[in-house]
Amino acid sequence: MVTTASRRYKDFYDYIPLKDDPRVAGLNNIDPYKYSQNITSSELAKPIIALWKQKLESPFYGITSDGHKKENLFHLEDENAPTAEINLTDRRKWSNPEFIIFDVGVRLDQLSEHERKLVMKLLRSALSKEGYEKVLGAIQTNAFLGELCESRAILNDCSYFVMIFGTPSVTTPWGFAFFGHHTSLNFFFLAKQMTISPVFIGAEPNIISHGPHKGLEICVREEERGLMFMQSLPQELQAKAQIYKELHDREMPADRWNPADQRHLGGAFQDNRVIPYEGILVSTLSLGDQEALVEVISSFLEILPHPVLTARLAQVRRHFDETYFCWIGGYDKEDSFYYRVQSPVICVEFDHHSGVFLTNSDPKKYHVHTIIRTPNGNDYGREWLRLYREANASNDSKMANGACTSDRVPV
Repeated sequence: MVTTASRRYKDFYDYIPLKDDPRVAGLNNIDPYKYSQNITSSELAKPIIALWKQKLESPFYGITSDGHKKENLFHLEDENAPTAEINLTDRRKWSNPEFIIFDVGVRLDQLSEHERKLVMKLLRSALSKEGYEKVLGAIQTNAFLGELCESRAILNDCSYFVMIFGTPSVTTPWGFAFFGHHTSLNFFFLAKQMTISPVFIGAEPNIISHGPHKGLEICVREEERGLMFMQSLPQELQAKAQIYKELHDREMPADRWNPADQRHLGGAFQDNRVIPYEGILVSTLSLGDQEALVEVISSFLEILPHPVLTARLAQVRRHFDETYFCWIGGYDKEDSFYYRVQSPVICVEFDHHSGVFLTNSDPKKYHVHTIIRTPNGNDYGREWLRLYREANASNDSKMANGACTSDRVPV
């Protein structure tokens, strides 16, 4: 169905840059902060970063399909999640490039080996087994890219930030973020509920051809299941789902493609973006096709602990009457492509990208980006936090008026 591992090895070997290529020259020894200063002050990057920073100045609202947030989508309930104040401004400063845009939190390369192991233990405890393996694979493929391109000072297994918000608790809200090149995860916990959103996981290349992790691949299920679903649709539905035939189509409006994000819409600094529904309405599909799409979505959400995954997929199914699937590019087995599944409660994107460190100018199947967003305000668990605060305010009011407060939520 998709390109074999041996073919992917061959594909990316053709695009490994030479040592004196400007994109990698001197990156084995340069200080990451000096490198980031060079990148962010370049004429190419300055307008893009200025736009990102401008977006952060707007108060958080959430991704929507039409600019208006739908209410009463999210509720406080027991989802069997494993189990202060949240600084939302810093939470929104995550990013996925290899260069540093905001120096927030602490970098793993500033920690001792013991402290780094504790960070990884925290990740393992908050993710499913599949999720931890995927995140670890993203870190390992990043280090592999550093070896391929002799850019080890920039691309390694310690070039990530961690931030903790609030105080870890089984009753009151808290969270943490882990982000760096091709890996960004934002966790929020409240009693027996949790979310990981926004999420960015990717790799260039997404397969390791040699060394101790030879054969490791990540984000394969997202690619395989998405392509299989598109190929299984009747021809008339394929035509309706395919909103653009080319990955950089001349019919695209000016804001539909940019050099940094290319096709995906929900990346870093896009917290308030309006993303109109596109493609085919899922509720019009057969029950078999609907369940096949659930498997596509599950390949993204599999990072969640299993009880939480079950709750989240049930939520996804409840909104099939407003869930859309769209596709960009071809859908033969060798084609690179983009797709998105979007509803009031979920937005997942898969994209094949052009080279950044590798030299391919066109998107290739070994450079992948995947994104998870929770529309209508629950990225970062923000809607749950609002409900929690409202419940506390109500209980505080009852207490002030002398009412019984035996069921008061701790703050």
